Amino acid sequence: MADTEKDVNRAAAAPQEEASAAQAAPEAPQPETQDAEKAEKKEKHAEGKAHAELAALKTKLEQAEKKLAETKDTLLRTAAEYENFRKRSAREHDAAFDNGVSFAVNTLLPVLDTLEIAADAPTADESYKKGVTMTLDKCREAFGKMGVSEIEAQGKPFDPELHAAVLQQPSTDDMPSGTVTQVMQKGYLLHDKVIRHAAVAVAE
Repeated sequence: MADTEKDVNRAAAAPQEEASAAQAAPEAPQPETQDAEKAEKKEKHAEGKAHAELAALKTKLEQAEKKLAETKDTLLRTAAEYENFRKRSAREHDAAFDNGVSFAVNTLLPVLDTLEIAADAPTADESYKKGVTMTLDKCREAFGKMGVSEIEAQGKPFDPELHAAVLQQPSTDDMPSGTVTQVMQKGYLLHDKVIRHAAVAVAE
């Protein structure tokens, strides 16, 4: 009888023990939940990696833009310096050429003066006069090709920039005071530069 009661008590207690055990045991995670968590972690990792790569690319781009700006500035400065050098060299070359031409013209002007005197001198020898005139014309033509021109003086107002007064003469109605009355020696320009002033007489 006693054994029977023990068996009945065990049978009644068994379900309660199983329920308690079931409540105490942790619930095993579902496969779907695990997959979702893994996917979320993977996505976050990928996003973090993408942000890091984007930041690195942005830094490289900023560095490249800075380097490009520095290179552009250097090239612009170099180009400006070269242009200034080219212009300065051209000016120096032109000045040296003009100085050389001025020296040559000044050296040859006495020859031109002599040819003009010879061409204006009276002579019975027409062949001689023709030869002198042709030589004078060739000389003037050569001077013209070098940019040499005669300074206008006769009958013009006296200009100290172009004329050198060597004599004074009385003024007249036709030649008022300050007018060049006579050219004693012709003056010449090399382009706009005076290479010899005209020696003139001026009305008082």
